[in-house]
Amino acid sequence: MTEVPGNDASTARRRTVPAAKQSSRVRMSATQRREQLISIARQIFAERGFDATSIEEVAARAKVSKPVVYEHFGGKEGLYAVVVDREVRSLLDRITTALTAGHPRELLEQAALTLLTYIEEETSGFRVLVRESPLMSATGNFSSVMNDVAHQVEHILGAEFSSRGYDPKLAELYSQALVGMVALTGRWWLEVRKPRKEAVAAHLVNLAWSGLSHLEAKPGLVTVRKPG
Repeated sequence: MTEVPGNDASTARRRTVPAAKQSSRVRMSATQRREQLISIARQIFAERGFDATSIEEVAARAKVSKPVVYEHFGGKEGLYAVVVDREVRSLLDRITTALTAGHPRELLEQAALTLLTYIEEETSGFRVLVRESPLMSATGNFSSVMNDVAHQVEHILGAEFSSRGYDPKLAELYSQALVGMVALTGRWWLEVRKPRKEAVAAHLVNLAWSGLSHLEAKPGLVTVRKPG
């Protein structure tokens, strides 16, 4: 406690004030402030999307002035790009690390479960990735991540197709179909969260693998008649 002069000079009374009031607020370092702004912006972008998010709201939640945000990111576009780039790298790293199996069924299971786990643990990040935006970040978006995953699946499917007598050139088509099925189901599960992610992954694998196990070498459409 610190004593300060009172208003009654005749009695020279002194009162005490908490020392904490005299100490200035501990300031964040530039790195800490940048991380705080990214975290806050990530949440707002997830809630409202790019267009409805403002620098004013980011600054208000961070309890800083707008120039501080502009100093770190240059504007809303720069801030959004940093948030999306981080999420893209995070999701791609997770999936790439998880895809260790050599068998297509196990590979599909790993991809499905990893994506659902990411949605469960990083819901705000996933919402940022799947929201429509007029901007494309430096490392892409959710679609670009899924394309990268599909390319990894394609190589393994190609080898599997060759060993079974199927045209390996069709591996690209099937890999896009499989990964697309997982991605769209993930976006659906984002909102409903039922059943549990393990059950969702199991059903995805069941549908996909049952189909892969009974592929026809030269499939045709039963609803389209051949010319007579």
